[in-house]
Order: sequence, then C-alpha cells, then structure tokens
Amino acid sequence: MGGHVGGEEVHEAQPLFETEVSKGKLAYRVYAVTVLIGICSIWVYRSMNIPTAEEEGRWAWIGMFMAELWFGFYWIITQSVRWNVTHRYTFKDRLINRYGDKLPAVDVFVCTADPTMEPPTMVISTVLSKLYEEMKCRIESAIEKGSISKDIRDQHKGFSEWNSEVTKQDHQSIVQILIDRRNPDAVDDDGHQLPTLVYVAREKRPHFPHNFKAGSMNSLIRVSSEISNAPIILNVDCDMYSNNSDAIKEALCFFMDKERGHMISYVQYPQSYDNITKNDIYANVSSAVHKIELRGMDGWDGALFCGTGCFHRRESLCGLKFSKNYRGELNSLRNITKDSSVHDMEQGLKVLASCSYEKGTQWGKEMGLVYGCLVEDIITGLTIQCRGWKPVYYNPERTAFLGVAPNTLDISLVQHKRWCEGMFHIFLSKYCPFTYGFDKIKLGAQMGYCLYLLWAPNSIALLYYLIIPSVCLLRGIPLFPEVSSLWFLPFAYVFAARNACSIAEALACGDTLKAWWNSQRMWYFRRTTSYLFAFIDTITRQLGFSQSAFSITAKVVNDDVLERYEEGTMEFGTSSVMFTIIATLALLNFFSFTAGILKIIWGYSFAEGLTVQIGLCLVVVVINLPVYQALFLRDDNGRIPSSVMFKSLVLASLACLIPVY
Repeated sequence: MGGHVGGEEVHEAQPLFETEVSKGKLAYRVYAVTVLIGICSIWVYRSMNIPTAEEEGRWAWIGMFMAELWFGFYWIITQSVRWNVTHRYTFKDRLINRYGDKLPAVDVFVCTADPTMEPPTMVISTVLSKLYEEMKCRIESAIEKGSISKDIRDQHKGFSEWNSEVTKQDHQSIVQILIDRRNPDAVDDDGHQLPTLVYVAREKRPHFPHNFKAGSMNSLIRVSSEISNAPIILNVDCDMYSNNSDAIKEALCFFMDKERGHMISYVQYPQSYDNITKNDIYANVSSAVHKIELRGMDGWDGALFCGTGCFHRRESLCGLKFSKNYRGELNSLRNITKDSSVHDMEQGLKVLASCSYEKGTQWGKEMGLVYGCLVEDIITGLTIQCRGWKPVYYNPERTAFLGVAPNTLDISLVQHKRWCEGMFHIFLSKYCPFTYGFDKIKLGAQMGYCLYLLWAPNSIALLYYLIIPSVCLLRGIPLFPEVSSLWFLPFAYVFAARNACSIAEALACGDTLKAWWNSQRMWYFRRTTSYLFAFIDTITRQLGFSQSAFSITAKVVNDDVLERYEEGTMEFGTSSVMFTIIATLALLNFFSFTAGILKIIWGYSFAEGLTVQIGLCLVVVVINLPVYQALFLRDDNGRIPSSVMFKSLVLASLACLIPVY
C-alpha cells in the first residue's frame, strides 16, 4: 500500500516537459570570438587608413567605415540568439495518465480579413476537415457576384444582416452561434457532442479605428469570455490547418506542469507551410530562424509571439501580471447561461464587438493585443513578458500547423515590408526592448528582439555597400586593402567564416545547398527593397507625414504563376518599384564588374586594391542571375516588364556618373 502511494507521488511529481541546452556551444563561442576579432581588425584598418582631405574618396571611405560599424554592431546583436539555444520536449503520456479526460477547454480563434485575398473556402477548410463541392461553389459564386442569392439568404438567418448597404469597412456587429453545445442534437455522426461554433464580425465604421487584427482578436476574447471562457486560447490564421492531432495535448503539457506550468503565458508553434518547394525559392521557411534563432530566444525566456499557431493563457493575454503567489488553476469549460436563448445571447454579445465598447477602457493598452503597431503580435508578446510571464517556443518533429506561403516575389517582399515596418516602429516607440524591457526581461532577450526590430536600418548600410564600391571601381578608387596586404586577411576571414557558418546551420537544419543560396538571394532582395521602404515609411510616420496601412498577403494566384513557382522560377511580372531597385542594382554591379575586368584585360593602370571590389561586384552579379534572365532572356508573363527594364537601365547608367568625394 505504502509503495503504491509512493509510486503515485513520484508519478505526480514527474515533469510534463523538459528543456535541454543545445550541444556544441563551446565550439560556436570560439568561432564567434574569432569573427569578433576579425570585425574589430576591420574597424582598426578603416580608422587608421582614412584618406586625407586632398586624397580622392575620403568621404566614400568614411561611409564604408560607418557601414562596417553597423554590420559589426548588428552581427553582435545576432549572437544573442545563438548563444543559448534550447530544445523543448513534452511527455503526452504523463499528461493523459495524470489528468485523463479532465483537461482544460481550449477556445480556437480563426481570423480572416479579406474575402478576395483570403478566400472563405480557405477559412472553412481551417475549421472543417471536409469541404463539400456544393458549398464551395456557392461561396465562390457569392464572392464573384458580391452578394448572396435570395434562395440561400432565406435559408440562413445569418445572411439577413448582410444587406446591400453593408460593406466590409462599414457594418454593424454580427454574432451568430452556429452550433450550441447545450443543444442535445448538436452531435456528430458518432454521437459525440460538437463544440460551440460562433461566427463574429465586429462592428466597423469609417470614423472609428478598427485596429486591424489586434482589434479583431480583442473582440473575440471578449465574446468568447461570455460563451465558453476557456482558460486557453489558440489563435490561427485562416490559411492554416492542423497537421498534428497532438498539438493541443503537447501545448497543455507546458501549461499543466506542476512545477513550472503556472508561469507560462503562451506556447508558440513555428509558422510552417504546405506549399514549400524543395529549394524554397523565396526563403519562406527560414529553417535557421525556426530551429536556431527562435530556440535561442526561448533560451532567454523571450520566445516571440508570432501571431498564429499560438496557445495563450487567457489571463496573461487579458493583462494579468504574474506574481510568485499565482498558481493559475486551469478551470474547465464555463457553463453558458442556461436561462438565455441563443437569440438573446447573440444580441447581448454584439455589444462586446461594437466600436464604442473599448472607449475609456484598457483594451489595446494593458488588456488584450496591443494597438498602434502593424505587428501587434510581437509587441503583445513583449508586453506579456514584461509583466513577468515566461513564454515557450515549441518546435516538434511533426509540424503542428501548416499554412500557405507567398508564391511570388512581389507578395513575399510586400509581406516582409509590413513586418519590418511594424518591428522598426516598435524599436522607435516606448516599447523599445532596451528601455521598456530594462530590468524586466533578460539582456539576451532584449538583444534577440532587436535582431528583428532592426531589420530596416540594415537597408541603408547594405545599399551603400552595393553602390559606392561599384562606382569607385569605375573611377579606379580602391576602398579595400590589397590582396597581398595582411589587412586583407580579416576581410577574407570574416566573409568566409560567416558564410561557412551560415551554410553549416542551413545543412544542419535540413536545407539543401541551393535552398541556402536562395535564402541569401532573398536576404539581399529584402534588405534592398522591403527593408528600405519600411525604413522610409516608419520615419515619415514618426514625423507625422503618413499613417499606418495594414497590407494583407494574397493567398491565391493563377495556374501559370503556380506552375512557375513549383518549377523554381522566380516570379516578377509586375511593374513594382521594388523590382526597379533590384534591377538597377543588378545592372550597376554588372557594369562595374565588366569595366573592372576590361581594365585588366586591356592592360590599363589597375590598382591591386580594386581586386576586392571586383570580387564584391562578382558576388552581386552571381546572386542576381535570375534578375538578368527576367530582364533579357525570359518571354513568359513572369519576366520583368519592359518599362521596368528601361527605367533600370537609365538609373544604372546615371548611377555610374555619381561623383565620389
């Protein structure tokens, strides 16, 4: 008897999850120290060899020094997420043995914003496991016509509120309880009770700010609190579906752990996709980010809230500050008011989803998702951590949720522009991790946040490094040491070591070498376009010259585009100003590289110090091979339009004439 009781006590004391620190930390830290020495040596070289006022290229040299100072500083920031990489493991069997079927309820929020870019059939697929063709045809017909036919409208009361005067930006609150779990007839084919299913369209009016996805999530939090009030909330985007039936149990392992579960605010799964090609031409997966960087953030108790695929503790999301006395009992499903009819409940819930409800409250400030930022998820996660909660990043072997990745270059760049703009805005706001998070979260977590919040300024330094050395090569002005000089070694070592480490990380994460190369190309494209426009837009908004604009990523493309994507052919096809910048930089570096080679071939006076600049131009030329193909060789609809080609040729030619001082 005593042994049996003792065994039960041991069973109850067993953790539901464990955390392991990644191996190879010492080797990586030795590598990092050597790279830091190389970076410092480059800084010393730049500071010791600044040209005099009479020498040509003095200001170009100083600009290079400033760019390299930034690159070095940012590299130091990136080390925070590689210094303490951790791995999480769960024990689902222990969870089931301990709690059986007495697990806490989970409210699931599926968010959508636009019926064209995020088709309703995709939203329904996220909620339902099967999609009938008749339902699909009816929905697509309604989208095409912009209205619901009368025969269908008469069959469903929900359509009665969507009249001809209603638009997606101007409508009343609509709440429909589609399945009421109190109803004894609400069962599936096997007789199991169905969960409550509710449709919510919060009120939107032109003269009221609706705060984008954050406002939608906060309305869902309030409405659900009066229906089910589940202690755990899962939010997923409309294009995602469950790929792992154990995802909820694995998340609950963290929340239900006896020793540490009460401290956990949210469990974030990685954002994964089901339409990724073998070599991931648009670098959508970012394996090193998911398997190294985000795990490194988790090592500092600073796991990011990424906006989808995240399980939240309702109390932490609603503004509760963590205290040592908090134990956080995860109560089961709340009973819906038995005396209220479905109709009465719906009418009462509409108030919670109205425009005026939040006026004079802490919603969007201390409660719910934070307003005023394009990346409401990142800023909300930061504020939750600063209240004392510990988040978790969990990346199991079997992906929990799968969505749809951008399958054109334009969509990918626009998506990153929005992310980057929102994150740089956080850095410039009162929520900057170094100030807002001071003495609240660890320094490593503060630096880890800034790895992403400082994407935008990278564009300025990189653009300088891509333009000025090329122009100086045309002028015969060397900006790097001669290959025979000892000062060349730190430049060569830092370049080789960083790329070798990057390749090793990619291969260790399961990427192919070509996928790594594609990620380098996309890194280059994003920094010269998305991050540049994000930087400009954020600065102009800070100065009061513009307003925030939320751009939705399109989830549908035509068959030709999809075929080229699956073949691994990069899609341009539009006259985007971003493509003009990409093509201009590609042509400028091609002109400079060609001029440098011709100088060598024809025996013109050639400074040995220009060798590095020729090598730099060569790297840019090679990375832009798909751009040259889209400019001059391709004849499909995904090529770069002629208007962009002519503008780029003119701009690149003019750039060759830039004076250098």
